[in-house]
Amino acid sequence: MDEDFGASYINIVDDEGNEFELEYLDTIELRGVEYAAFLPADLAEDDPDYGIIILRIAEVDGEEQFESVDDDDELQEVYEKFMKILFEDEE
Repeated sequence: MDEDFGASYINIVDDEGNEFELEYLDTIELRGVEYAAFLPADLAEDDPDYGIIILRIAEVDGEEQFESVDDDDELQEVYEKFMKILFEDEE
């Protein structure tokens, strides 16, 4: 995703066929696994549901796909690393 021209967006479809537009924030690697962080494109910062979406990047049949992170401990660890990276610039 190219950061040279502003924000990048993707469209994903969940298991129920619902389509969502997400704004790409960053990608990290943790213990050999890549994760991407996104914001819902249609939410305002003051929305009570405002929060990042973390998806695992997996290779399936030679193509990269996004997967949900279902393990709470894994999700918390990845979330904390993203928060450290995303807010590091503000310090």
